Amino acid sequence: MKTMISGIKPSGQLHLGSYIGAIREFVKYQQDYHILIFIANLHCITLPIEQEELRENLRDCIAFYLACGLDPEQATLFLQSDVKAHAQLGWILNCFTYTGELNRMTQYKDKVKDKNNLITGGLYTYPTLMAADILLYDADYVPVGEDQKQHVELTRDIAQRMNNRFGELFKVPDPLIPKVGARIMSLSNPEKKMSKSEHDLKGTIYLKDDPASIRKKIMSAKTDTLGAVHYDPENQPGISNLLTIYAALADKSLKETEEQFSGMQYGEFKKQVADCVVSTLEPIQKRYDAIIHSSYLHDVLQHGAQKVNQRALDKLNRVQSAVGLALE
Repeated sequence: MKTMISGIKPSGQLHLGSYIGAIREFVKYQQDYHILIFIANLHCITLPIEQEELRENLRDCIAFYLACGLDPEQATLFLQSDVKAHAQLGWILNCFTYTGELNRMTQYKDKVKDKNNLITGGLYTYPTLMAADILLYDADYVPVGEDQKQHVELTRDIAQRMNNRFGELFKVPDPLIPKVGARIMSLSNPEKKMSKSEHDLKGTIYLKDDPASIRKKIMSAKTDTLGAVHYDPENQPGISNLLTIYAALADKSLKETEEQFSGMQYGEFKKQVADCVVSTLEPIQKRYDAIIHSSYLHDVLQHGAQKVNQRALDKLNRVQSAVGLALE
């Protein structure tokens, strides 16, 4: 069985884009792959965040993973910081990564443009930690959105560079991008991705939002004056985003979805999208409420870390020996 690894950085509250683009896909993949899913908490401190906010986000993240249908018997779930080899291998990979490669990372360049951001060394070098997250486990596939594909490409470059110098240390992974719903945009500004870190309260549907809030956000979503429900991201980004959301949640193609709503008024179209989102999230929220304050969260994370720690340590020891850090 092929190995797949991924994780979500809990730097903010999980939202509909997180569910469609990542968590929902993980639930499908756990049937067919040996899937490792970690809570990427080390990545959270690359930008300032309060301790209690981070702890709440960590609890919510694992609780929603479970509430959405991830099964600890099929998928291995763990906290990144509980496996010390992640950070140690991240440093080693850092020393085999060129500054020019890090300078080209799109997300870093976007953060630098905002003069209000305090740029840390961690923000600059976190792609090498992401590479360590992947390469520790000889992952075959990394499910990512389009905006993260660049990081997997860097991971591949680092792996190939070190393999060429030291022998076959790492398996070179491939990115896996969902065909529908890989990039869900903001409802209020469909030119921007729906994001945990933007604090876009009107444009982001959070997994914890109540049905009334969800309906209000969708009904007020920015559209256009063309009056046709048509998938055209360039000329109708708002309508196209709503079609993408519906198609992903209803497990339909964009063509089928477009045909379903052809000729419909925007108001009725939005209402049906809202109904679909609410009916999807309500049962998830009920399961979340049942487990968020239970010891089950800690048990799952502890069990997951125990399962992967030795595997990660074996890989780290092999790398350290290959580069000369360990005595023979």
